[in-house]
Amino acid sequence: MEELLIKTVKEAVKNLFDKELDAVELQATRKEFEGDVTVVVFPMLRVVKGNPMQIGEQIGEYLKTNLQEVSDFNVIKGFLNLVIAEDHFIERFQIMRNTSDFGYVQPEAGEKAVMVEYSSPNTNKPLHLGHIRNNLLGYSVSEILKASGKPVYKTQIINDRGIHICKSMLAWQKFGNGESPESTGLKGDKLVGNYYVAFDKAYKEEIAQLVEEGIDKKEAEKQAPILLEAQEMLRKWEAGDEEVVSLWKTMNQWVYEGFNTTYEAMGVDFDQLYYESDTYLLGKDVVQTGLEKGVFYKKEDGSVWIDLSDEGLDEKIVLRADGTAVYMTQDIGTAIQRVKDNPDIGGMVYTVGNEQDYHFKVLFLILSKLGYPWAEHLYHLSYGMVDLPSGKMKSREGTVVDADDLISEMTATAGEISAELGKLDGFSDAEKQELYKTIGLGALKYFILKVDPKKRILFDPKESIDFQGNTGPFIQYTHARIQSILRKADFDYSQPVANYKLEAKEKELIKILDQFPVVIQQAAENYSPALIANYCYDLVKEFNSFYQNISILGAEEADQRIFRVQLAEQVAKVIANGMRLLGIDVPERM
Repeated sequence: MEELLIKTVKEAVKNLFDKELDAVELQATRKEFEGDVTVVVFPMLRVVKGNPMQIGEQIGEYLKTNLQEVSDFNVIKGFLNLVIAEDHFIERFQIMRNTSDFGYVQPEAGEKAVMVEYSSPNTNKPLHLGHIRNNLLGYSVSEILKASGKPVYKTQIINDRGIHICKSMLAWQKFGNGESPESTGLKGDKLVGNYYVAFDKAYKEEIAQLVEEGIDKKEAEKQAPILLEAQEMLRKWEAGDEEVVSLWKTMNQWVYEGFNTTYEAMGVDFDQLYYESDTYLLGKDVVQTGLEKGVFYKKEDGSVWIDLSDEGLDEKIVLRADGTAVYMTQDIGTAIQRVKDNPDIGGMVYTVGNEQDYHFKVLFLILSKLGYPWAEHLYHLSYGMVDLPSGKMKSREGTVVDADDLISEMTATAGEISAELGKLDGFSDAEKQELYKTIGLGALKYFILKVDPKKRILFDPKESIDFQGNTGPFIQYTHARIQSILRKADFDYSQPVANYKLEAKEKELIKILDQFPVVIQQAAENYSPALIANYCYDLVKEFNSFYQNISILGAEEADQRIFRVQLAEQVAKVIANGMRLLGIDVPERM
């Protein structure tokens, strides 16, 4: 409809005023005025000179005469409010009902794929609250891009090497007494994380001892024996020492198994995995190519740099004087490797916290200067941190909010609140537990995803599980309410109703339903699950207003009962499809 209106408004301006419009601004008509779609006249005054009221009247008459979809219009100041014919809404509604996965678009042949990277944890600790936001954002953006018609690869790069990994390994050797996930009953990532904390405790004790012996604190931090041992272990790993590599493989496997359990509980998945132990040497050959092209330059000490001061950035090292790579080198090489592995990739999305904003500006510029065409389609999905009312988290001190614990807490909180409200009469204990998980996880995901990714979040578990307001459980409950209506409808409502006269509330619902395909495309363009979340909330608010003001099953006319049940059913389908893009399940009963 929007495309048709824009085309016809441009045609009207050409025929009426002999002028060409580049763009036409449309918006939903404000509720206090009659109309469905508003054409904003003011921007046209740059091209069409005259009184905006008169221009609006002339365009309105043209649209009413030439478009059967426009039944009437009115002009308020510089706003042309169009009344769309009722037949159009009925027709649109029938198209929705007959369209499988309404709003979703299938990829066209030859459509370039997008790779979305998210999670990318270190294998020295369990996933925590920050990882939850990362995973939920990356997974949801992947699903939204797929729904918009893009092939998608979901991937992560697992940071499975480096000094932090060796710290956990060394602490396990010193203090572990051979324990394992099997012998302790602990998830592997939690077990390894405990040893990361144990290393830090021992390290601080050694520093304190050295300071007591008269050594400067900064020097003590460098000389602490346990740190020197960890550095030696890293050197041995890089040299391929069999004993160290064997321990590294064993402990990493414990962590991978632990991560997979958390991912399953969180409801996220991946198509491809990359490991830093495989990629950390990538990119060094690209640096040589960049030197030959003049993209990089070499300093007197032999280190290689790029000067980005013309782009408002600074100089950045890409290779150390001793020939070893930095993170930037590795990221350059990994991006190139991913396109080699998947030649259909046309762009990549990196889901990484906002502390890395500068890094990704530099990375994207370097890849562009190296001449890779897909570099123009790289995007950093930057997000703010998540705080709890209890304060900041620190991994090495063991004060991190564990992802598994938070998911369990959300399930328990959902159970407590549901029990208080008395909503689950007639459910078995097993059904209740499954529903608590669905509500708890839905509350967590919705609370995090409804906020613009760039904003920092203060997450309050109890606040998120509220059956009223802009929350996941409120939307889930509305879906369940509709399913109850459908179960009670003891008549055939499958066939379209002929010559139906719409109530105002019915028309409003159809208008919001019809926005769903556009919202998906906007969310994909902006990499923003928040647009989907808040659309679902708006739809649910409108349905509840409809439900409270208009009788569905108790309507006097059979046609009204049939049409309203069909309308409720379509609302439920769009709620389910919208929430699916956020990774949220909607129950049939609550």
